[in-house]
Amino acid sequence: MLTRSSTELVRQQNSALVLATLRRHGALAHTELSARTGLASATVSAITAELERARIIEKLEQQSAGGRGRPRVLLSPRRDCGYLIAVRISSDVVQYSLADYAGTLIDRFEEPREHADPSTERFVFTLQAGLAKVLQRSALGRERVLSVSISSKGIVDATGTRLLWSPVFGSAEIDFASVLSEWSSVTLGNETLLVAHALGRRAEKAGGGGRALAALSLGHSVGLGIVSGDETGDLKVSAPNFGHMLHAADGKLCRCGSQGCIEASAGFYGILRTAFEVPPDTIPAKFVPLAEMDKIALRARQGHRMSEYAFRQAGLALGQGLSRVFSLYESMPVTITGLGARFIDLLSRGIEEGLMQTQQGRLQGMPAITIAPDEATLVFEGHLDRALTQVDRMLAGERPAPGDK
Repeated sequence: MLTRSSTELVRQQNSALVLATLRRHGALAHTELSARTGLASATVSAITAELERARIIEKLEQQSAGGRGRPRVLLSPRRDCGYLIAVRISSDVVQYSLADYAGTLIDRFEEPREHADPSTERFVFTLQAGLAKVLQRSALGRERVLSVSISSKGIVDATGTRLLWSPVFGSAEIDFASVLSEWSSVTLGNETLLVAHALGRRAEKAGGGGRALAALSLGHSVGLGIVSGDETGDLKVSAPNFGHMLHAADGKLCRCGSQGCIEASAGFYGILRTAFEVPPDTIPAKFVPLAEMDKIALRARQGHRMSEYAFRQAGLALGQGLSRVFSLYESMPVTITGLGARFIDLLSRGIEEGLMQTQQGRLQGMPAITIAPDEATLVFEGHLDRALTQVDRMLAGERPAPGDK
């Protein structure tokens, strides 16, 4: 027999499912919503009536083709129900994006990050100022923001609020929930995990959901995200610390302080160091301008031996690293993204060599590799889906049960 508490839990779960379905698929008619969620028509009617009364969703009319007949009634998330701020921390800038509850981008701007002052105290001050600027530009009160979703390359703790290590701040930890305690909800995600999440959602829409795939981010740092569908249809996403896996005991110093990491060979600073024959134990550059990498790539394409060798060695480290990951998981398609994706013609030979040097590679062959150059768009899509899914659950849980006052 279902108790009141278990009945309420089912109601909340069904309500969150309805909200997530409307957000991911756009405005839907009642019958379409029932079909996509698998919920009975009567259940959908009860849930949507409650959500409409709570001003979380709204009804829209769509005129039929030719303008004849009664218009279709569609259900849609109410855009002004609340707002999300997504903050992307990268090597050179901090990007702030404001979106409404329906996932529509409203405002976006970037602030340069001060390389000369990497202190966390200074960064927290500028982050708080950036968030205040979002509110000022949009004329919103802080109470209207339902979630602040932050992303960075690096290692995020299990609670999803603390940055334990990053290429930007090194080992200096930041507890974002603590320093932004005045905001209602603050979450932190590994950037490449968000990319993988977004790719998983895109695969679902294209009818290819459920199969594992990997996102490999190349640039100033190297990151990996892996996504697959679970038995409930939700996405299972992880971000192993790929860039700092041991690649070779060759003395190449990594930004993390270790020697021989994949990133020490395949990150921008590793490629630059090899191309100019700098000793491998030289302290890595904190930031390598993309223009400098383009110069090295041009020399490589023109046949300069050490520049070609630098990209080939980077590809080899990536390919061998992927082969180890596939040995633990399974072979899967790989989407390469990030600023380094523009050099795939120079990296691909080494990647293939690295993959085919292992038994795993020889048995299963080369995985399908695609390029997604617009990493920023994928990161934003990951922010939207993960953060707004949490908002859905919060809103579903906050609504009074039927019959309550």
